[in-house]
Amino acid sequence: MYHYTECGLNNIYLVNGWHEIDTPYGKAVSFTNAEGLDKAIAHYLITHKPRLTGSEFRFLRKTLGFSQLRLAVLIGNTEQAVALWEKKGNIPKWASNVLRKIVGEYLDENYKLLDILERFSDLDKPDFKAEMKFEESQAQWKEAA
Repeated sequence: MYHYTECGLNNIYLVNGWHEIDTPYGKAVSFTNAEGLDKAIAHYLITHKPRLTGSEFRFLRKTLGFSQLRLAVLIGNTEQAVALWEKKGNIPKWASNVLRKIVGEYLDENYKLLDILERFSDLDKPDFKAEMKFEESQAQWKEAA
C-alpha cells in the first residue's frame, strides 16, 4: 500500500492505482487519474465523516480550487476565520455543512448553489449597480436595461 500524504491528509492509503517511476531527479510516484482520486477522497469526506478536521476542510477547499479568501467571501466570513478553522480544526457546523454542499454539487457537476454564492460574492465589487430598475412588459416585470 502507498501512504498518500501528497493530498495533505495523513490517513489516506492507496491499495493500487500508483506506481514508482525513475526520473532524472530520483524515484517518483505516478498516480492513475489523480483528479479522480482526489474527487473520491472528497466524496468520502462529505458523505462519511461526521466531523471534519482542519486538514480535511482544507482538502475540500483545495478540491474546489478555492483560496481561503474566496471561500470566506462565499460563505460570508473572514479569511482569518477559514485559516483558523483549517489550523485548529474547530470548524462551525454551519461552515462544514455549506462546504459539504458546495463540494457535493461540484462533484456531481451541479453548480446551482455555487452559482448563487458566486453571484452574491460579487456584490462588493465596484461594478455592482446600487440602483436597480425594473420595467413591466406584457404583465411581466423584468430588470430595465
